[in-house]
Amino acid sequence: MKIDFAKLTYQYNLYKNEIDEAIAKVLNHGKYIMGPEINELEEKLCEFTGSKNAVTCSSGTDALLLAMMALGVKEEDEIITTPFTFIATAETIALLKARPVFVDIDESTYNIDYKKIEEKITPKTKGIISVSLYGQPSDLDEINEIAKKHNLFHIVDGAQSFGATYKQKAEVHNCDIYTTSFFPAKPLGCYGDGGAVLTNNDELAEKLKMLRVHGQNKRYHHKYIGLGARLDTIQAAILFVKLQYYKKDLKLRQGVAEKYTKQLPNNIIKPTLKEDRTSAWAQYSIRVNNRDEVQAKLKEVGIPTAVHYPMPLHMQECFKYLGYKKGDFPVAEKVSKEIMSLPMNPYLNDEEIEYIAKKVGEFAQ
Repeated sequence: MKIDFAKLTYQYNLYKNEIDEAIAKVLNHGKYIMGPEINELEEKLCEFTGSKNAVTCSSGTDALLLAMMALGVKEEDEIITTPFTFIATAETIALLKARPVFVDIDESTYNIDYKKIEEKITPKTKGIISVSLYGQPSDLDEINEIAKKHNLFHIVDGAQSFGATYKQKAEVHNCDIYTTSFFPAKPLGCYGDGGAVLTNNDELAEKLKMLRVHGQNKRYHHKYIGLGARLDTIQAAILFVKLQYYKKDLKLRQGVAEKYTKQLPNNIIKPTLKEDRTSAWAQYSIRVNNRDEVQAKLKEVGIPTAVHYPMPLHMQECFKYLGYKKGDFPVAEKVSKEIMSLPMNPYLNDEEIEYIAKKVGEFAQ
């Protein structure tokens, strides 16, 4: 058996006629930048999440940049975040000449450990960026309590979690700004790069709309230093179609995750999902002691895997200037040596799941 990790082509073929029609419509009207599909998608994103505002943009990375720019992050500000995430979370802080300040993770959820945040707050701390890793929200109430107490902003980096809920609400209702990514392999992905920034703050939303078009408040009049960070109209058209089926896809992802959890042997450390939240299941990540060996053997039998993430950010060469060393964040370091992601998409069938679970059980220690 040969397993497809994400089944992106399979999904395209499911909705092929509608997606092709949506793309053709854009090609025919020719408004490739900020065409009518942009507003249509943003309205649907608001409808889906209950958010007052959605501002689409060119990537999940630019979504983070726009969010921090809108909140006034400047040189020498300190932003608290996790070292166990994709580099964009901390990279965007550094690009604005602010300083990433890392806090270790909770070993059960792999998200930032809120109990360790307060000790890292200084007079320079401006905000907190929590990351909904693998699709599961962090402990948002506790983080918001800390943020309020110290007058900090809270951004949720939801690059992997669009569609997840925290206490039955979308994450945008539990932070100042929520950002997400529509990278093709994300739970809701387009066919290139794309992202969005969601907020219930109308003033921030207006600023975000200007920042994504070079700070313009009207053509050739620039209120802010901004970015060229618009979502392409074709990508918006694709996402508009896929969003109509997304609730169904989320249920299917949940079903796949439940089957994995049931069928994988108990000597494997499986994902922990807290009862008061749901996950978008961007990944189904397990932990094993002999990861390299397991990955190699699974590859031999047609099962692809991935590692998200093999090296915590505090150990990356580009962040050497921050002065962290090995051992500073022991949980993140431990998890990074054991974590591996199994194939995860809404269309894995029972036979494939059973095969993957069986083979993992044979090879893992």
